[in-house]
Amino acid sequence: MFKRIDHVEIIPSDVDKTMNFYVDVFGFKIKMRKKMDTPPLKEIIYMEMGDSVIELLRVDGPSPKPPEPWIVGYRMMAIEVEDMDETVEYLKQKGIEITKGPVVSGTSKRAEIRDLDGIPIELRQW
Repeated sequence: MFKRIDHVEIIPSDVDKTMNFYVDVFGFKIKMRKKMDTPPLKEIIYMEMGDSVIELLRVDGPSPKPPEPWIVGYRMMAIEVEDMDETVEYLKQKGIEITKGPVVSGTSKRAEIRDLDGIPIELRQW
């Protein structure tokens, strides 16, 4: 019946900068862009990496995310990496701060970064 998570939806403060972040840093490719005429929604952008998809929504006047880290709702997405040490070095070269870790968690390594709006992204090496 259920197969997988189809996509993760993000409303960024600056769609173009966020799109470039996911394309330049992670290698996402633009799958589809569609202008919308349903205010406040102005555009939908689907980006894919393998079978993972992120949907960016361009909206007028998005509200900032509350600063409290332990609120009800989705907290972060996780991106699997092949080699944590190599990934951390690559991100540092891109000027991206590692906000947590890396730490060994059982049989995996885990680290965290944040996107341009401060939304946490987990990195996981299994």
